[in-house]
Amino acid sequence: MILTLGRRTLRILALLCFLFLLLSGSSSSAVIRYEVSLAHPEQHLFHVTMTIPNVVKEVTVQMAAWNALYQIRDFSNHVQNVAALAGTEISSIEKLDKQSWRVTGKGTIAIRYDSYWDETGPFDSQLNGEHAFINPAMILMYVPDRRSEQTLLEMPDVPYQWQVASPSLASALQVSGVRVFTIMAKTYDELADGPIEIAKFQEFDLPGVSPHVEVVIHGDNWKKKRVEEDLKRICQYELKLMGGAPFERYTFILHFGKGTGGGGMEHANSTAIGVHSDEYLPGVAAHEFFHLWNVKRIRPASLDPVDFTKEQYTRALWFAEGVTNTYGSYTLVRSGIWSKEQFYADLGEQITELEGRPANRWQSAEQSSLDAWLEKYPLYNQPEFSVSYYTKGQVLGDLLDILIRDRTGNAKSLDDVLRLMNTNFAKQEKTYRDSLDVQLTAETVGGGSFEEFFRKYVAGTDPFPYQQILALAGLALRTVERRRPALGFFAEHDPSGPFLVSTVDSEGPAAQAGLRAGDVILSWNGGEVPRRVEHWLQEQKTGDLLKLRVRREDKEISLEFRLGENNETLYEVMEVSHAGEKARHIREGMLRGETSAIPIR
Repeated sequence: MILTLGRRTLRILALLCFLFLLLSGSSSSAVIRYEVSLAHPEQHLFHVTMTIPNVVKEVTVQMAAWNALYQIRDFSNHVQNVAALAGTEISSIEKLDKQSWRVTGKGTIAIRYDSYWDETGPFDSQLNGEHAFINPAMILMYVPDRRSEQTLLEMPDVPYQWQVASPSLASALQVSGVRVFTIMAKTYDELADGPIEIAKFQEFDLPGVSPHVEVVIHGDNWKKKRVEEDLKRICQYELKLMGGAPFERYTFILHFGKGTGGGGMEHANSTAIGVHSDEYLPGVAAHEFFHLWNVKRIRPASLDPVDFTKEQYTRALWFAEGVTNTYGSYTLVRSGIWSKEQFYADLGEQITELEGRPANRWQSAEQSSLDAWLEKYPLYNQPEFSVSYYTKGQVLGDLLDILIRDRTGNAKSLDDVLRLMNTNFAKQEKTYRDSLDVQLTAETVGGGSFEEFFRKYVAGTDPFPYQQILALAGLALRTVERRRPALGFFAEHDPSGPFLVSTVDSEGPAAQAGLRAGDVILSWNGGEVPRRVEHWLQEQKTGDLLKLRVRREDKEISLEFRLGENNETLYEVMEVSHAGEKARHIREGMLRGETSAIPIR
């Protein structure tokens, strides 16, 4: 008996065809199979069996060291109870390094292990009594030299009320009351790039969007009408902008509610997003959907193919992520989700963040991209040590767009750069040479050299000429001074629990009260240390009392002091009322996503 369980009959037919190929001779010899059991989900253990055919003498398997985030997270630390069988005989298995095992045997080898996951958000995996969310690269081992072979993932014991959603083809067979959900992929990398949601979720298709886009939602604090309308506008605009879809079917996996983990993760034919409520969805969704083109298909050579074993350095994240931010904001204003005032406010906030970080004076957009792997260290994220390639790249995207529009009399724009890169690279299945091919494409579109722009502002750290470039679009930048409370020290959160004071402002009240670098904070105003200290600080006032209990060597010390004050410069983008006709034309072109040659008078 075949059950679609909310999936289309086409998927069932495709599945049956695939299974026929698996059982019909040569195809089956190249299929690596996974069985993932969700038995006892309250234990948070995925029970995995990996079956590898055609092993001659031995086989080496690995667990990815990174995925989803540009961070080495060593997913092998979640693995336990590794064992192997060759047929019915126990095989010898040897751990080679932190992420590799060698199994001795021949024929068909079965490797069994458990992987513990109970972490929320789109960048992790989770199994509990409410749902399972799987980023496959985090729980599935792979054979390094056989990643190009077909893969088949089966889940034989999904709780009866739960469904399965995946951008890969998924369906369910039921025989004698037992359901087996099956997901298939052409390669391990394709399987790894397809997140899986397993739960009693709600799902619907987006009306008026073609090809097919489905929405899968787990959690609360959302309204269907709002989610449907926002996602429809985003998808319709970006598909029109880029001249059509690079997919046959696309899946939004959305987690709503407290503790879902903020943000989103792009995939080739899907995205997984976790937000507190539907209010925050459009900003994340517009960014993630545009990744369909920028980074997933318009892809830098430095990130292809993926090396799961170690850091993979690139200078192109300012474009792959930052300019995707540019198009996230463009999508929101051009689709009518944002007003133009909201667009200006967002651009002003990005400039404020960028100019408020002393590291902006020495860390270029390219260096920030290279240093992405340092983001897991709290100290690196402080204003003195880094700028974000998201922020710097977004601002660069806006400035480059204005320059192209100005040079061409608004006949061309950054939109044309993205479309041309899509044609020349993505559709030709070619990768681009980090910043170089972005520059060359911009020069083709703009009809002149952008060597100085890329040398000074992408590879270099010259101050951005905001006023000069914004004026070309009838915009100006205004500064406003604001005072805000200051701690006077910075504390890093150790993974094992304690907060360690790493730096102390020698002139601030914390230092005067006796706080030193190296102190371990035990309590904060009589309670636990806030996990997001910056958020806590935003709710305080200058002069508020802070009481700390710290451990220094073998002593505990009580300290108290009043919060200091910092002066902060805010930047606001505003329209120039007396702007000339060309500048007004460019401004409207940016806001509406339009190009048309300005009449010569």
